[in-house]
Amino acid sequence: MAKKQFKSESKRLLDLMVNSIYTHREIFLRELISNASDAIDKLCYISLTDDKVGLSRDDFRISIKADKENRTLTIIDNGVGMTAKELETNLGVIAKSGSLQFKKDMNDKPDDIDIIGQFGVGFYSAFMVASRVIVTSRAYGEELAHRWVSEGSDGYTLEPYECEKTGCGTDIVIELKPDTEDEKYSDYLEEYTLHNLIKKYSDYVRWPIVMEVTKSRQVETDEVDESGNKKKTWEDYTEIDTINSRIPIWQRPKSDVSDADCAEFYKEKFFDHTDPTAVIRVSAEGLVSYQAMLFIPAVAPYDYFTREYKAGLQLYSSGIMIMEHCSDLLPEHFRFVRGVVESPDFSLNISREMLQHDRQLKVIANNIEKRIKTELKKIMDENLDKYEQFYKAFGIQIKYGIANGWGANKDMLSDLIMFYSSTAKKLIPLAEYVKNMPEEQKYIYYAAGENITLLEKLPQAEQVREKGYEILYLTEEIDEFVIRMLRAFEEKEFRSVNDEDLGIDTPEDKEDTERQETENKELLEFVKESLDGKVVSAKLSHKLKSHPCCLATQGEISLEMEKYFKAMQSRQDGMPEEMMRAQRVLELNADHPSFAALKGAFEHDKDKAAKYARLLYGQALLTAGVPLDDPNEFSELVSALLFG
Repeated sequence: MAKKQFKSESKRLLDLMVNSIYTHREIFLRELISNASDAIDKLCYISLTDDKVGLSRDDFRISIKADKENRTLTIIDNGVGMTAKELETNLGVIAKSGSLQFKKDMNDKPDDIDIIGQFGVGFYSAFMVASRVIVTSRAYGEELAHRWVSEGSDGYTLEPYECEKTGCGTDIVIELKPDTEDEKYSDYLEEYTLHNLIKKYSDYVRWPIVMEVTKSRQVETDEVDESGNKKKTWEDYTEIDTINSRIPIWQRPKSDVSDADCAEFYKEKFFDHTDPTAVIRVSAEGLVSYQAMLFIPAVAPYDYFTREYKAGLQLYSSGIMIMEHCSDLLPEHFRFVRGVVESPDFSLNISREMLQHDRQLKVIANNIEKRIKTELKKIMDENLDKYEQFYKAFGIQIKYGIANGWGANKDMLSDLIMFYSSTAKKLIPLAEYVKNMPEEQKYIYYAAGENITLLEKLPQAEQVREKGYEILYLTEEIDEFVIRMLRAFEEKEFRSVNDEDLGIDTPEDKEDTERQETENKELLEFVKESLDGKVVSAKLSHKLKSHPCCLATQGEISLEMEKYFKAMQSRQDGMPEEMMRAQRVLELNADHPSFAALKGAFEHDKDKAAKYARLLYGQALLTAGVPLDDPNEFSELVSALLFG
């Protein structure tokens, strides 16, 4: 029979679909199983009003057969089948969908049938692995079958075909391409590979997917051993196994699925060895209908903080997984959440691998974000110890969610973050800090540094500690950026212990400090000049009690932010050094013996006074956890002042 040409844009379009639209060749099996499921859906729908179908729901199935000798893979369904005209229309015209037309024809009861194949290109994914595709189909109500054969974009043949097929349905035979160095197409004939692909993409197709599976068993032989017992040997045999689960766990009633069942599903599906912190189940109906089962992990995956980690939820439509990592359904600050979402309302593009950014998707994504937030807050309120364990694994992700976008998500996330408390000696929520504040306390105090041990001894915090106020210790690089984005919590402003005004001084204290600074103006200018531009000013501190000095900053960049910027510069070039450096202020304790020594040297020995100034600056650097500019010089300076 003469070969016919495809009625659309020929070789270029088919090559585009095969080589560009799909990123993974294994997708072809998902597409063909999906088409087979559609065909059975159609015949099942017809059987509701037509007794001649002669099949019950239990009779429908999709069969997968692999023939290694002939390098063929066959997908068989006992669905509605196709007439010669339908074969030519649906397979002869690229991007023509028979499923979509069938649904339009059923427009009197559109909600009674759910058809996946809406775009008509899934079938052509077979040519990613096939050198030739043979489709044999007998339509329901037809006596004669027809065969459609194609080797790709050169065209196809279509002719009547006498076959042994007794009922209606379709057989698709894929003759696999020869193996190459880059692609081993024969893998698609292995039981293990086929089983895994069916479980991965088509596990929840509503019809049974069956496959001949080779198994082994022990059988007795005619030979006997020394004891007179018959010897046993192993033999292989084939058995028809149903591969897919059919009814997904998230579609089952909550009364039929225990928490333990959900935990086992999570661990098996997402390769985790620990139970999740929480399970979130959603079943929404209305303008946008969807079901979801979400899991908040208890521990971070080994690759979570690497580029290899793929965030996103598994996306299903009518039992078919259409995307393994749909990141559009999760905000970045909740990227640790795993789970599945299924909806008949998703608009799929031509490849089924990407979603159009339509209204339905955005509605579902917004709802999921709110449900995750609600669940996390519930855990925090009802079981703070459990939340703390979760927070140690993923708290930094929530912090980045606040810092990114200049605080756009702070209202959503601020009540989920925790910091270490100087009073409780553990992580606490911001709400707990505010609840414990004395009535006269104006601000939420915090101190930023490398670790808790250093912060416990921070000189700048002496005045706050003396008042008995709680201090939040910020030890991660991102922490101070988070505080800057929040600015306040429950109308209480954040205030660093480094800030000039801590809201603690009485008018008398301020007046006394101003008087002392006026009296020592020349000395303070001398200290600044002696440090050769290392500080923008030297001043007397009203915060210090027992310590001689401390390092503070002026402007938006703190010492901890300076450290962060320098670390970033080491990882990437291009950030100007002046943008990274904090404007340092050396604060001196006028009541400390060191200040008296400095003052005496200034009056009688300017060279010695300059050495005192450099020594105090070095001491302030060390207590702030900032590396010395020149450790050798500092060591020599100490020796000179002690023994010189």
